[in-house]
Amino acid sequence: MGELNKNNINELVAIAQNPKESVAKAINDTGKKAVGCFPIYTPDEAIYALGLLPVGMWGGPVKGNLADKYLQTFCCSIMKANTEQALLGDYDLLSAVLVTSFCDTLKCIIEDWKVAVPYLHIVPIVYPQNRKTPSGRAYLKAEIERVSAQLEQVVGRKPYTEADLSAAVDLYDEYRAASQDFVKAVSEKPGLLTASERHNVIKAAYFMDKADYTPKLKAITEEIKKADAPDAKNLTKVVVSGIINEPDGLLDIFDETGFTIVGDDLAQETRQFRTIAPKVGTGIERMVERIALQDGCAFLYDDKKLRGQMIIDLVKKTGADAVFFNQLKFCDPEEFDWPIIKKELEAAKIPTLYIETEQQMDSFEQTRTRLQAFAEII
Repeated sequence: MGELNKNNINELVAIAQNPKESVAKAINDTGKKAVGCFPIYTPDEAIYALGLLPVGMWGGPVKGNLADKYLQTFCCSIMKANTEQALLGDYDLLSAVLVTSFCDTLKCIIEDWKVAVPYLHIVPIVYPQNRKTPSGRAYLKAEIERVSAQLEQVVGRKPYTEADLSAAVDLYDEYRAASQDFVKAVSEKPGLLTASERHNVIKAAYFMDKADYTPKLKAITEEIKKADAPDAKNLTKVVVSGIINEPDGLLDIFDETGFTIVGDDLAQETRQFRTIAPKVGTGIERMVERIALQDGCAFLYDDKKLRGQMIIDLVKKTGADAVFFNQLKFCDPEEFDWPIIKKELEAAKIPTLYIETEQQMDSFEQTRTRLQAFAEII
């Protein structure tokens, strides 16, 4: 036991905070062409099996009005940021872009980008809402095969073999298991990592080859397990839910006001790795089954409305004192979920703070005041 060595953590934080440079380095180091992947779920294993590098596209703090030509002001800040960055040429290093269709804005993006940035080779993918039925599974399998064939043509790749795809699924499952282990280790030593460090260590995975990222993450987790646990008696342990927990200015306020994140239900974070593919079937069947197992997400059909109870279970598991719901402004699917979750959290007597944010926020005083008041109430 001893003091935590943060050299590896600082390396991943730097990668997460400089995505364009990090992706360019990954392209150079691996010799692979990069494919951009819009939120929230994309068939990264199939992309990887083609010898390509999947890159997460989750917006950023960029400001400007170029995107206004294609998107209304009430579209979410991730979509506006992605479009602004595309028009600025930030994504010119990508060889293709996969765009999902989980919300109305994403559906518009598919057609808008074909006109705005046609050289980026837009490849749409549609996930079935009834993903657990035999027909839903068959549809998703066919959709992944279609997307793979389109990428082969666009980027100039030979079809992957079953061995290629199975190896890619194994690699991504190793990454997901390592991520689960990291999150658990952090939750068991509240206050050891800042909110920004925890977030950026997870986020760095979007801009690296998983074969390079996973060993680094495992090393960090082992360092966390060996480090002395800090005195956390004055910290308020929270579970965070929402799409993203950004911008960084918000994360800094968590630490300033004595909050420490011990668990999350964030689309950009834990939802990416909380299910792992079963070790049964072909590579594509395992990919399909992993999505079928994914529950508690606003973007996947949830007739049983499991998300609220899943958050309550996470609070109990981590010993959290409260829930912080970070509502990305103008995200309709999340807004539809919130009233149900709120009612269930209130019934469970779990203190909850709801705040609306945008990635391009540059003033945090109101948010700071609300967090300070919330901490005092708890």
